[in-house]
Amino acid sequence: MRPVKLVMSAFGPYAGQTALELDQLGTNGLYLITGDTGAGKTTVFDAITYALYGEASGDYREPGMLRSKYAEPSVPTFVELTFLYSGKTYTVRRNPQYERPKARGEGFTMERAGAELFLPDGQVIAQPREVNSKIVEIMGVDRNQFSQIAMIAQGDFLKLLFAPTEERKNIFRQIFKTERFYRLQECLKEESGALK
Repeated sequence: MRPVKLVMSAFGPYAGQTALELDQLGTNGLYLITGDTGAGKTTVFDAITYALYGEASGDYREPGMLRSKYAEPSVPTFVELTFLYSGKTYTVRRNPQYERPKARGEGFTMERAGAELFLPDGQVIAQPREVNSKIVEIMGVDRNQFSQIAMIAQGDFLKLLFAPTEERKNIFRQIFKTERFYRLQECLKEESGALK
């Protein structure tokens, strides 16, 4: 997965709308996100992970905590990520549940959490659970696995390194899509045992 563009609106410390054109950094290699403490690096990780999986990158932030406390009440909270996977472009947009001004009259109302996934064929999936399932299907990894392999700065890569062998095998099997080779290996093992 290669992120192409990330848009954050009233998300974390970003009170307004901020767009990161990640394509301008090049199309191969790794992205290094660096800066002073409190500069918003973790928020970028949170935004990417939230866009994909509906959860922040760390274990200590709930989706309801993602709305910027600096944002004007009228500014909508959302994250939109455009990414490439296997040569195809996907866009996913999510918003957490938050209070917003009523469209008519005075006072506030609760904006429900929402998600939309725009597929390369033009199809749009618009239910958070369905988006979650489709993202896991596309990426081949769930949120925990994604955090372990993609969010090195969060220390989760160490969890992968120190994970039990079977767990590491399963994660790498999903990442590199080698399940069919594993099944072939198991079948050959069974046949070999039967022949002996």
